[in-house]
Amino acid sequence: MLRTYILLLIAVMFETVGTTALQASQQFTRLVPSVIVVIGYAAAFYFMALTLKVLPVGITYAIWSGLGIVLIAIIGYVVFGQRLDLPAMLGMGMILAGILVIHLFSNTAAH
Repeated sequence: MLRTYILLLIAVMFETVGTTALQASQQFTRLVPSVIVVIGYAAAFYFMALTLKVLPVGITYAIWSGLGIVLIAIIGYVVFGQRLDLPAMLGMGMILAGILVIHLFSNTAAH
């Protein structure tokens, strides 16, 4: 099961790289970031597909998208200077809390 979560974290990391490059591509007008977008998303979906062999799609996607949202928000702040207000940060905290509830209290994550 640990291997499955490592694969999912790898998928999240590739998705985060792809999304960061999407911002840097300036609507696909810059070649190198645009290529990174395609490679990042392709690798993200590949590793997410491997995760789906073990975890249900709902659980996989909840973790993948939830962690991706938080990581992209942090990268947006650090790299692009995009600030979040308190309601946005609270909402992201609730997303993370939801992921924790799934893993700590739900039997759905176990296949």
